[in-house]
Formats: sequence, structure tokens, C-alpha cells
Amino acid sequence: MKILAVDYGEARTGLASCDPDEILVTPITPQIEEKSLNKAVAKVCEKALEIGAGRILLGLPLNMDGTEGPRAKKSRKIQAMLEAGSGLPVVLWDERRTTVSAAAILADNATFGKKRKERLDSVSAAVLLESYLAYRRHHPEET
Repeated sequence: MKILAVDYGEARTGLASCDPDEILVTPITPQIEEKSLNKAVAKVCEKALEIGAGRILLGLPLNMDGTEGPRAKKSRKIQAMLEAGSGLPVVLWDERRTTVSAAAILADNATFGKKRKERLDSVSAAVLLESYLAYRRHHPEET
């Protein structure tokens, strides 16, 4: 199934998707640069429809100790908005350290400055989706 991964941010929202066999993960560019929550959610729903996604994966920004703070509560609100707007199931997934991993990937590929900023959130969404797909492969009975 095609899955659309979302790394929501106040300034930029990164997206990534996988192929129907859930093997290849691809960051989607350009990133969404809407600052309005409603407009960002609408663009995510449009992209999900455009690529034929069967599910949306939304990053859940937990604190490092695993607890939920205000940003996680906002993600739960976004989850409800995405479900209503897209008609698709929306799965929340722990996004701790995805941006750190994405920054390392971009640094390893000599991507810095403006190009890094243009891709960081989409690569973060790709890291999030890869984590989710790895879990699905190892726990097929749970997903």
C-alpha cells in the first residue's frame, strides 16, 4: 500500500511516500511551506489523493522521556483533521531523532545551506516512514 508520511512543522511540512510494495521510500519535494495549519492540512490531503495513498503516517513529537507535551497534543489534533479531510486512516508514529538522522543523511551527501533547508523536513518524513515500514515488516500481526 502507498503510504504518505508527514513531518509537520510550524514553518515547513515535509512529505515522503513509499511504493505500493512498501520497499522504496522517496522524499517529496517541494516541501509544504504553509504556515496556516488548515492550509497545510489541506495540502497534505491533496497530496495523499494525488499519489493514491491508502494511509497517512504522521510524526508524533514525543519528549525524550516518551511523554507527550504540547506539540504531541497538536499532532493529535492534526491527525483528526487529516482523517476528516482525506478519509484515510492516520497513524501516529514516534518521530524522535528523525530530524537529527535526516540532517546526518544530508551532510553525508554534502547538502548544506539553502538546499539542506529545502529538503530537511522531507528527508525527515522519509526517515519516519522507513522506521514505520521496518516495524511493519517485523510485526505484521500488529499493523
